[in-house]
Amino acid sequence: MDSTAYLVAMLDDPAAHGVDLERTVVITMATGDEWPDTDADAEHYILPLLKARGIRLVQLARGGQLAAAGVDVLDDSRSPEHLIRRGRWSLWDEMEATGTVPQQGGIRKCSLRAKGDVGDRWLPQATGGRPYQQVIGFNADEIGRSERDRLSNTALRTGVYPLIEWGWGRQKCEDFLLERLGVRWKKSYCTFCCYPVSMGAMAAHLDRMRAFPEIAGRVLRLEYTAMRLNPNARLFGRHSLLGKFDPARNGDRPVLEAFAQELASCPWAVYRLRRLLPPSSKDPAVPGEWLRSVRRLRTGQPAAVARTVERVGKRIGARLEYEEQFGSVRAWKRERGKVLPVIEEFLVSAPAYVIDKQTDAFEEKWSRYTGTAPTLPAVDN
Repeated sequence: MDSTAYLVAMLDDPAAHGVDLERTVVITMATGDEWPDTDADAEHYILPLLKARGIRLVQLARGGQLAAAGVDVLDDSRSPEHLIRRGRWSLWDEMEATGTVPQQGGIRKCSLRAKGDVGDRWLPQATGGRPYQQVIGFNADEIGRSERDRLSNTALRTGVYPLIEWGWGRQKCEDFLLERLGVRWKKSYCTFCCYPVSMGAMAAHLDRMRAFPEIAGRVLRLEYTAMRLNPNARLFGRHSLLGKFDPARNGDRPVLEAFAQELASCPWAVYRLRRLLPPSSKDPAVPGEWLRSVRRLRTGQPAAVARTVERVGKRIGARLEYEEQFGSVRAWKRERGKVLPVIEEFLVSAPAYVIDKQTDAFEEKWSRYTGTAPTLPAVDN
């Protein structure tokens, strides 16, 4: 919304803002999971403005999970017709394959990977080694973000923050677009973003999910899978997205029905999870970095894989934990303690989207701290 407000205001009188449209490029970075109403408004109101002025719009996306995959140019046009919503890779792909949700706190790594890094890698190619100004839509409420962004200035790149110069905060941007275009602009963010709660926008976020129950059901399935693999992986830190919906509330029922359909229609799997927090190599009294191993042992229908976890869990003497609403079972072989090294190991049934993954050093460290060889439990079909 902030960047859109600047763009519309600037296009009303480019010369007054010192902008040469022939030498201006508008870039977008497709994360793959923008809200459809934001996309629709941008296509309806903004693309015609760009097209009428002949402004170059370049739509970018990350080429893959690894940096070596590069950046994909999805479209490069002075008469754009549509916004392309995703490229070969999306943040959703990464979250789903690793069985995680975006992490709150610290820098927004997901945004840096899907947007910041993409633009930064493309701009030097586009400018041909010449100096350029990069206009960033930070509003006047985000001075701290602009100060951090200035650290990225170089001899060639200069960050520019016109909304801050104008004193336009978020409310001013929203009011301007409503007056200028006749539409109350909707916030742009991924459907599975973890930040609405910290931005004070949870109520609006939940209303948006109620308006798109199929999307909400899919996001709930992402969170559910992550929480089966890690009980602490709630989307909003101490609070889960699922806990925000009430089966007794009529408006929430379509969302919960879509979620139940997501879980009923997808394949499930038995996973072996091992998690290790060793002491720091520099100070044995300080925690090091978490290490995780995920192994998918078999796939099948939800009830069948749950029975497998139950059967194997009883055989190995694990503590069984039942998730009654959707039938997932967790069998705890080792439960997390409070002293270093922190070790946990369990089998669990969950949707079968998560890939096998562990670091090269995991088995050596697991053996060192547990005193056991890296063997797998026998899981029969």
